[in-house]
Amino acid sequence: MVTFIFDGTFEGLLTAVFDYYELKPERVQLIWDKLYQPKMLEENHTVISDEAKANRVWQGLKKKLQPDWVKTYYCAYLSEQPQAFQALFDFALYIFDNKPGAESNFGNEHVIAVTQTAKKVSRERHRMKAFIRFQKTADGIYYAPVEPDFNVLPLIAGFFKNRYADQQWIIYDVRRKYGLFYDLQKVTEITYEFVSAVDTSKPRLHESLTDEKEELASMLWKDYFNSTNIPARKNMKLHIQHVPKRYWKYLNEKEGKN
Repeated sequence: MVTFIFDGTFEGLLTAVFDYYELKPERVQLIWDKLYQPKMLEENHTVISDEAKANRVWQGLKKKLQPDWVKTYYCAYLSEQPQAFQALFDFALYIFDNKPGAESNFGNEHVIAVTQTAKKVSRERHRMKAFIRFQKTADGIYYAPVEPDFNVLPLIAGFFKNRYADQQWIIYDVRRKYGLFYDLQKVTEITYEFVSAVDTSKPRLHESLTDEKEELASMLWKDYFNSTNIPARKNMKLHIQHVPKRYWKYLNEKEGKN
């Protein structure tokens, strides 16, 4: 068993696959470098992310996989789960070592693992589309903090660009400390420095940073939400299944109810 240590990037993952075929070890354990703990008598290899190597592997996978599976593979990567990285690595080897169509074999453990992980990420993506709440800032930009379980921002950029094409907006992932900024033309990735004036640890902007009509808009939305609820049909267990409590602090209609 050889331990491959990589940097957690998609490029690094694909480079690890390339290195496997170059070094040809018997078995590989893929470890994210930030989680790596050295062991005595361990044989290891540090994967140096290489764009050219990664691109060769990615193009090779695209030739052997159906288009939907290419999306599934990337979607599973965005889970950022250590076991998912290993499954993606093993899945890639399985695909390269077998005839086209191998991804349809749901009796294979790697196929199942990647599929299940991608479904979890996709579910989180859909929830972000439904649960993101923007706050209008004093300079006219709409701001929304999020804290998804998985790194789904790359999967929702196109949706929000099309849905809110006529307004500037920022969606900021407070857990991963990066976000997306739409400037009415394109979506770009931003770092914490871009929103350094905002206390990202709090779900609501300070009143000094918000538009003067934001409080009124928030109040009207809460009134609408409350007026559409029918107490006799209240089913909290079902409600929490659809709107898990971990999202409540970012929903202004739930303010004071968590």
